[in-house]
Amino acid sequence: MWALIEPVLPPWPEKAPGPKPIPDRSCLQGILFVLHTGIGWEDLPQELGFGSGMTCWRRLERWTEAGVFDQVHQLLLAKLNAANLIDWSRAAMDGSHIDAKKGAMEPVRRRSTALNPARSTT
Repeated sequence: MWALIEPVLPPWPEKAPGPKPIPDRSCLQGILFVLHTGIGWEDLPQELGFGSGMTCWRRLERWTEAGVFDQVHQLLLAKLNAANLIDWSRAAMDGSHIDAKKGAMEPVRRRSTALNPARSTT
């Protein structure tokens, strides 16, 4: 998996201030550890060698802004599809995945069914 992920990670700036950064692979392991266990970022044990929870969180934020996880998702889907390991008959699409058709009707305002609806302020 690391061989797929590493090439899409943004390079670290050459003249970045501060100490030498924790390696990307260690930060990814720290991110996955926090997400898998559900612990807080500040509770990530230093003894595991992933860096601090804040370091991992910052790297997660940086990678998210760079679109890394969308790229990795597309790469993994392509790899699994090429290996015929996705059962597309079980796939589902809804409005959160596709755009609505052009010319879709506007939602209609419905009358309130409340006993004493509030007075209109418009």
